[in-house]
Amino acid sequence: MNRTRQDAWSSDEDVILADTVLQYIREGKTQLEAFKDVAKQLSRTSAACGFRWNATIRKNYQDVVNVAKEERKNKAHKGSTGLKGNMLEGNQDTIETAILLLENMRNSYSTEHSVHKKEQEDAIRKLEEENNHLRTELHRYDEAWKEMGNLWSWVRSSVKS
Repeated sequence: MNRTRQDAWSSDEDVILADTVLQYIREGKTQLEAFKDVAKQLSRTSAACGFRWNATIRKNYQDVVNVAKEERKNKAHKGSTGLKGNMLEGNQDTIETAILLLENMRNSYSTEHSVHKKEQEDAIRKLEEENNHLRTELHRYDEAWKEMGNLWSWVRSSVKS
């Protein structure tokens, strides 16, 4: 029995968790703070958010996490180069992070899609094999039925004679 849990994580919740954690990393805040923030947004515990991040999501976002950490380091080392320069650089970092995030989502979808497609192909192959087996059995039964008909005709003709 495969029922979806009532407390199962949706893909939207995963995105909220990932976005928030990445934002906190970029800003130099802790992941624990991010988990508390997401917990409030999603009506979950911060422990559940932390577990979900560490057990499932972080693997899919490892490249983006590394970029976010680099952004944090670069911001710490750069200092102030003027408001306009900082805004442009921040937007560029955000765009690069968004691109990496989208690429990860695409790769994740492609992997899930190819796994699902392979499962479907395996199921189709098994059904075709079963279908061929049943056709063979049906042909054998048809032949046996014809033979029984011939035998019955012979018996009836022998009795009349």
